[in-house]
Amino acid sequence: MSPEIEKLSEFDNHELVSYFHDAKTGLRGYIAIHNTNLGPSAGGTRYWAYKSKEDALKDALRLSKAMTYKCALAGVPYGGAKAVIIADPKKPKTKEFLKEYARQINLLNGNYITGEDVGIDQRDVDILSENSKFIVGHSKKGGDLGPWAALGVFSALKGALEAIYKTSDLKGRTVAIKGLGKVGFNLAKHIYKNGGALIGADIDPKAVQKAKKSFPGIKIVDKSIIHKQKCDVYAPCAMGGEFNRENIKELKCEIICGGANNQLAEAVVGKLIHERKILYVPDYLANAGGLINVVGELRKGGYNQNWVEKKCLAIQGTAKKIIKLSKKEKKPTSEVADRVAEKIFSKKKRVSAKPIKS
Repeated sequence: MSPEIEKLSEFDNHELVSYFHDAKTGLRGYIAIHNTNLGPSAGGTRYWAYKSKEDALKDALRLSKAMTYKCALAGVPYGGAKAVIIADPKKPKTKEFLKEYARQINLLNGNYITGEDVGIDQRDVDILSENSKFIVGHSKKGGDLGPWAALGVFSALKGALEAIYKTSDLKGRTVAIKGLGKVGFNLAKHIYKNGGALIGADIDPKAVQKAKKSFPGIKIVDKSIIHKQKCDVYAPCAMGGEFNRENIKELKCEIICGGANNQLAEAVVGKLIHERKILYVPDYLANAGGLINVVGELRKGGYNQNWVEKKCLAIQGTAKKIIKLSKKEKKPTSEVADRVAEKIFSKKKRVSAKPIKS
């Protein structure tokens, strides 16, 4: 491990950080394995036009750490990892590009299992699956993780509603969703179906039009002001770094519960949100449904949708546990969730993958 990487604030005693590069296809990026105490590492691959290699590295470090905590609270026997591919508009994501990436995954021989994330779609996953046995989320198995990630967020949201309002009933409640893509749109479906009012924002006009058509009455606002809307729940479902020391002063919600990863720009923001008496459901707790769905393919006996649904619905109970501890100890939910997760994954290491038991 180079001293330069170790000096980054995002570095958290990661077990492995690997840079990969292929001049022929233009493939380049990082694989970061944070912790394998619970089992082989798992985490999606992100394809993004980073401004620099350092930005990509930092994102890989942040995301992989969050995956360790996510696996622990989700109750699956895997460690945390993430890969980021640096997108280059001059060199498109061809089949050969993906085949080369699959070769890079194979070099880790099952110590890293990956699948869909931002910029990597179902078609890409299917191509990767043809070239590596360490890919999850194939269209003929777990498939699209969006609906399951949304179910997990919705389950966590219900736990938060119970804590604040003593009921999970959404009638008369307003939920503002930033990002109406796969997760945000499916979350909106749950909200709408259960009688909640919606406010939405997205940078993609097509996503906005789809939401308007699907959810009559939804209020659409610009992405720059959606966090300022008066609502019961604010659900960030776009990219990370959503909350910082300044913009949390503009929040007009009782609850934060969304599908975006790494929502806090820095750890202290969780404390500041707590001081504002806003209930924050840690992102890696709420958005674990996608992870649960894809690692469900690795279960002994194969993928079972009923098992996935049961695990996603159980997130409500985990959220209630974290909230209860937070109230009892008078500490931020972000700190409490971290501590609970750390207690789970601070165990003796295992050296090989084992199927998930039903």
